[in-house]
Amino acid sequence: MSEVETPKEKKISWSLEMFLRKLFKGVIDPVARFFLRIGFKPNMITYLGLIITTAASALIITNHIQWAGLVLLIGAPLDVVDGSMARLLGHSSVYGAFIDSVTDRYSELVLLGGLLIHYVLQANLTACILVFVAAAGSVMVSYVKARAEGLGFSAKIGLLTRVERLIVLVLCLLFNIPLVALWIIAVLANVTAIQRIWFVRKQTLAVKSTD
Repeated sequence: MSEVETPKEKKISWSLEMFLRKLFKGVIDPVARFFLRIGFKPNMITYLGLIITTAASALIITNHIQWAGLVLLIGAPLDVVDGSMARLLGHSSVYGAFIDSVTDRYSELVLLGGLLIHYVLQANLTACILVFVAAAGSVMVSYVKARAEGLGFSAKIGLLTRVERLIVLVLCLLFNIPLVALWIIAVLANVTAIQRIWFVRKQTLAVKSTD
């Protein structure tokens, strides 16, 4: 979940991700120290998180929806443990942040892929379309931010960032209502992408006005 912060992003005073990091810091840091003591490296935890997500996806495919939610709930904290480990080691690397972001994208698509196969097997066309729209929105949320930062702008805003999407998925899987999660993500992820596009547009207009 680690994302390289730009100077402009420091103006954003609150996010759910930062709130959760501070709220659970007392739990995350001891877990990170434990993994370091037994010889784990931050990137190993990153890859472990992807493996757990893949296991959850397999459970979705085999129609064990609530078990998938439970596995995802157990594995989700690893998404921040790797960053905490790197911080405790005192040598956070650019490559570590890069591979963390890449595996985050793969993890999300693996979960949505599991839902797609689940609904293909049920011949539920509406749900399959929802998976596609949700995946497109999720990818665009991340792409808009990455492209904006590549151009020197900030785009770390919006209703449904990755943290919120993960929370929605975990809760809806636990309550065995994955279709609700798909509706929420399909709509709000794309709204978030549009929010970010508009936010970048305002920044570009501000730059033009000062030229």
